[in-house]
Amino acid sequence: MGIYYKNLDERTREFMFKELEMDTEQGEIYISPRLNTLGQSNWINLLKEAITHYNDDWLAHQLKVMGYMNTHETKKTKTGKVINARVPVNAPETLAEGEFNRYYARGLCVRAIAEGIDEVIVYRGKDVQNPRIESQYKIGQRVKAKDLLEDLRRSLGVEPALGIPPGPNSGLTICLP
Repeated sequence: MGIYYKNLDERTREFMFKELEMDTEQGEIYISPRLNTLGQSNWINLLKEAITHYNDDWLAHQLKVMGYMNTHETKKTKTGKVINARVPVNAPETLAEGEFNRYYARGLCVRAIAEGIDEVIVYRGKDVQNPRIESQYKIGQRVKAKDLLEDLRRSLGVEPALGIPPGPNSGLTICLP
């Protein structure tokens, strides 16, 4: 089950879509190396469809049923040895939640700014089995929408400097006050 987005409505979706379009025009879309060739070529259209009509659950489901994920990946062990490992079974959910949530947060920040709202609030939109302490501390935190938007736009494929959203599978997102 994906993240519950309190402010995911048509207005927020419009701003999300504009953020995705801006990234597309600038060639700054995150393409996961866990996507296979077919998945990489269809990723932007799938993300657009999810943003326009659906959510991260739908996006993850599409990644699975369409067979868009690699089954194995090359990675380094702690000792530096390169190995061929299985891609985690939750990789579609992790990718879908992470990228959909990023565009949701960006879109909501743009919306907040457009509506004259200075801050957004962090909340847990999905229960997690083992919540990280640093994630727990962020719940209820108010963040300047302008600062968060700039941070998210700069942090393609990496955790944002402000730590919101705080990495994969945290279940945290934002809402309007």
